[in-house]
Amino acid sequence: MAGLLRASGQSAQVLSAPENAMVAYIDAHEQESNALLEKLVAINSGTHNLDGVRAVGKIMMGELSGLGFEVQWIPMDEVERAGVLVAEHKCPAGAEKCGKRMLLIGHMDTVFEKTSPFQTWTVNGNIATGPGTNDMKGGLVDMLYALKAMQAAGVLKDAEIAVVLSGDEEAHGEPASISRRDMIAAARHSDVALEFEGTPRVDGVFYGSVSRRSSITWHLKTTGETGHSSGIFNERMGYGAIYELARILDDFRTQLPEPYLTYNVGMMLGGSSVNVDDAGNNGTATGKDNVIAPAAYASGDIRTISNEQTERVEKKMQAIVAAHLAKTGATLTFGEGYPAMAPTAESRALLKMLNGANASLGFGAMPELDPMKRGAGDISFVAGIIPGLAGVGATGEGAHAPGETIDLSTQPISTKRDAVLMYRLTQVEQGGALGQ
Repeated sequence: MAGLLRASGQSAQVLSAPENAMVAYIDAHEQESNALLEKLVAINSGTHNLDGVRAVGKIMMGELSGLGFEVQWIPMDEVERAGVLVAEHKCPAGAEKCGKRMLLIGHMDTVFEKTSPFQTWTVNGNIATGPGTNDMKGGLVDMLYALKAMQAAGVLKDAEIAVVLSGDEEAHGEPASISRRDMIAAARHSDVALEFEGTPRVDGVFYGSVSRRSSITWHLKTTGETGHSSGIFNERMGYGAIYELARILDDFRTQLPEPYLTYNVGMMLGGSSVNVDDAGNNGTATGKDNVIAPAAYASGDIRTISNEQTERVEKKMQAIVAAHLAKTGATLTFGEGYPAMAPTAESRALLKMLNGANASLGFGAMPELDPMKRGAGDISFVAGIIPGLAGVGATGEGAHAPGETIDLSTQPISTKRDAVLMYRLTQVEQGGALGQ
């Protein structure tokens, strides 16, 4: 225990009577929670399987309604997505009188569409395999059973909580001003955000996340004069579209690098003709060895630690694109993507509170995760409004790939720390500092 206290940097607070009651509830209902997870995983809810996402939503709505939440389903037909689940648990004493107002964020979709061969739940010891087990149906179960534990301990009634579950986190509908409208609105009436995406574990150590990098797509088109290849590089024909594309990409490689920035090229085409589908995932090109290519295309993404870095890097990329080779042209456009969640003192204070819960429970402290080690997520849409933790859900391996797993033995650990953290947030007065 002394080692745990030194690791957490603070004295362990003894679990209160309600907290002990929550721990007991979670232990007693472990098999029940695993059964709910199996039920959710059995429903294919690939982002574009709208009926499947709605089926998961129906189960979650029933569970939250049973906990006293006012629940509504908001269709997202405008952006060709299934919809958003919004649930509110209001403070009986009145707004802002139940401690910190919490926004719980999650998603009901997975990357595995109906066409995926990976559809089945199996269990081998503590390891369950199935689509969306840890990203993030396991996190949905953690959230529910933390709330159930609070209700069983008699403390949920004095909490002010909003839950927003998107149906399209893996490929959000555009524009985000519509698809993330309700999440952003809820954040404006909340004090902290907890995102129930996966809790990372490395060499047996769980990590806390206070930041997530952005994910912004880019699309580059270049043009040039066309004609017989014997004229390449002369004053009349210039360099052609492919050399212009190569120049730009190599300048990106050499001129863009800086801390926390990554830049990727995902697809490249060039030739006499180039065609790319509307989704930007497939394309064709035609050409001949002795013809100067008049068209070329490349696409990829950039990931940044802050929205300021995104803006600065995009301007630098545009400046590189504008320095054309002779007789060529180029245009660079950016997709909407996911914004960044920059680390803040307030989010780190929230991580300190989580580690206080860990110490009280006898769990090890969770160091801050390097943001280079995880992708983008929904919490970034509200990170500029309120502090938060990005990933307090399930733990497993292989997210987004066939064979994705969850370690069922870690489910009670995550659920307990989440329940204790949420209860303690209800005990911090409005305007009170986090991390105490």
